[in-house]
Amino acid sequence: MSFINTSNLRGDVMGGLTAGIVALPLALAFGEASGAGPIAGLYGAIIVGFFAALFGGTGSQISGPTGPMVVVFAGVFASLSGNPALVFAAVVLAGLLQILFGIFKFGQFIRLVPYPVVSGFMSGIGVIIIALQMARLFGHEPEGSGTIPALTAVPSAVMNPNLVALGIGLMTLAIVFFWPKKIGKYLPAPLAALTVATIVSVIISGAPILGDVPTGLPSFIMPTFTGDTFFIVLEAAFLLALLGAIDSLLTSLVADNMTRTRHDSNKELIGQGIGNSIAGLFGGVPGAGATMRTVVNIRSGGQFKISGMVHGLVLLAVALVLAPVASLIPHAALAGILVKVGYDIIDWSYLKRAHKGPRWDLALMAVVLGLTVFVDLITAVAVGVVLAALAFIKQLSEVQLKNFNVASSDIPNPLERELLARGGDKITLFDFGGPLSFGAAADLGHHVRERADGETKVLILDFSRVPFLDLSAAKAVETIIEDATDAGKTLYIAGVNDAVRSVLKGLDVTKDLPGDHWRDNRQDALERALKDIGKSSEVDTNQLPMEAHVAPAR
Repeated sequence: MSFINTSNLRGDVMGGLTAGIVALPLALAFGEASGAGPIAGLYGAIIVGFFAALFGGTGSQISGPTGPMVVVFAGVFASLSGNPALVFAAVVLAGLLQILFGIFKFGQFIRLVPYPVVSGFMSGIGVIIIALQMARLFGHEPEGSGTIPALTAVPSAVMNPNLVALGIGLMTLAIVFFWPKKIGKYLPAPLAALTVATIVSVIISGAPILGDVPTGLPSFIMPTFTGDTFFIVLEAAFLLALLGAIDSLLTSLVADNMTRTRHDSNKELIGQGIGNSIAGLFGGVPGAGATMRTVVNIRSGGQFKISGMVHGLVLLAVALVLAPVASLIPHAALAGILVKVGYDIIDWSYLKRAHKGPRWDLALMAVVLGLTVFVDLITAVAVGVVLAALAFIKQLSEVQLKNFNVASSDIPNPLERELLARGGDKITLFDFGGPLSFGAAADLGHHVRERADGETKVLILDFSRVPFLDLSAAKAVETIIEDATDAGKTLYIAGVNDAVRSVLKGLDVTKDLPGDHWRDNRQDALERALKDIGKSSEVDTNQLPMEAHVAPAR
């Protein structure tokens, strides 16, 4: 195909091979953790990995099941009682939603999620993954799904461990955490841990193993749902789509930083959506851009789409040939690998320096983390985004109101400064300074009443730096005009552009304002205000610096 770049063929093949080897144990582990079985994880890695690379917008990205996606998918699998038609209907629908996200160009909006929210839910997912695997490290399966049942199962598992499983689990943890980086370039730690643990399990029996793992190509699953289950499936699909989109685009940013390229976020969403839709039709665990596998691919030479496609083909070869060997893998080994995955997902880099940053950001991150672990992810993200937006609006409105009232000493233009100084307390100037947030607008009328009380005879509202106006700001201006009229004060509006004027007049906000009270600029308004209070606006320009002789901007 013409859109496939073959200029780095050798590097892309090597990157894809390496990424495929790294992805194998993770795909099996994620499949097992999801409840759908290890082969479902492998199918998901094959299908999403291949088609997201083929149609996506990030050349070096490797896609497949990820920790965040598996946590959500496991909840979906449990809530729909493991019914394949319903579960994978949610996956297909999630893929279609991601395609729509891309078509309607939602990519740039998804990236607007604040960092403390992203950090909180990623760290929360890391905690969930670790919690879900703790009992399995001791050779026990937690009863029920979710974080709470997993945590409550830990004490009994610790008190009554399967010693063989515990030994294998601890050995796996030691390998994945302390594997030498030099050797890791040629033999990735997860693959080494999986191989050693499986050999030990064969020699020393007693630890629970995966058992029968199907061989060959996946079967087609017709997605269905009933009226009773439609909203459950739709909610699950939306959560998977949203999380997959965020997860993928964050990984795309990592890839951009490493390759000094720029991804196409909307095209990436379409590619991820196609991959997940097809994965759902064949019983594959949904996936997203996988940061660790993408980094491995880039460091191994991968740059373009071929690397992700090769990664998928490598895993397909494993599914066709080596599935019987995979049946011997002990659960404790996969649990150990997943504990390392969970540990890596937690945002340690931020947590180590969080005490040096804004306390509100740390509190927001902690709230999102707690909601992710103990409630659900969509609630965590929604609450986090709302709280972050409200905090930002509050800070912005405080700054805007603080700088709203302009003293003569604050004006850089000497001529305007002299004009305002002549007016003394009888002229009060307000400068919006830029777009007016609805947070500041709510307090604007009260703020003007406070500042313009007493001796003030003329109010000037300077709109020179206001590019647009929303309804909240327009209503605030209406209140100011009404208050000024009731108090017998004169009010001028200066420097309004056509867009702002259209809003003010369209909403009939300025119906009580005479036509000659619209002034072209601040200097013009100040000169008119001085005449109103009976003072001369004549200024000896010879006494002013040179910049004062420049005509004011319209």
